[in-house]
Amino acid sequence: MEDLNTLYYFTQVVEHRGFAAAGRALDMPKSKLSRRIAQLEERLGVRLIHRTSRHCSLTEIGHEYYQRCLAMRVEAESAAEVIERNRSEPQGLVRISCPTALLNSWVGPMLTRYMLKYPLVELFIESTNRRVDLIHEGFDIALRVRFPPLE
Repeated sequence: MEDLNTLYYFTQVVEHRGFAAAGRALDMPKSKLSRRIAQLEERLGVRLIHRTSRHCSLTEIGHEYYQRCLAMRVEAESAAEVIERNRSEPQGLVRISCPTALLNSWVGPMLTRYMLKYPLVELFIESTNRRVDLIHEGFDIALRVRFPPLE
C-alpha cells in the first residue's frame, strides 16, 4: 500500500504547478517534496512529472495517476467530514425498551431532558415488561428490572 501522504503531496505539486509553490502551501521544503515524488516514481517504475528548471508538467500516465489520487483525497476528506459532523452533536435513531413503571417514574423525565439537549436524536421507545431480544428486535438499549437470583 502506498503512503497516502505521498499521494497527497503529489496532488499538491500538480495543483500548485510546481514543487516550490506546493512547498510554500504545505510549509515544507521544496527538496523534500521533490525527493518524495522521485521515490514514488521509482517505486512505481514510471515518470509522473516532466521536470525542467523552471517548469513541471504531468506525463500521460501522471495525469491518470493524478485523477485517481485526487479521488482518494476527496474521499478521505469526505470520510473525515462524516466523522467530524457526527462528533459535533449526537444524532440518529436510538431504539429503547424499558419497563412501563421505570419509564413513567425515572426514565421518561430523563429522556425528555436528553431530547431537549440533543434535538437531532430521535427516540423509539417501547414501554413493555416483556424481555426483548436486543439483536433480533433491533434495540440499542434495553432496561430490565429483575429480582435476584438473576439468570
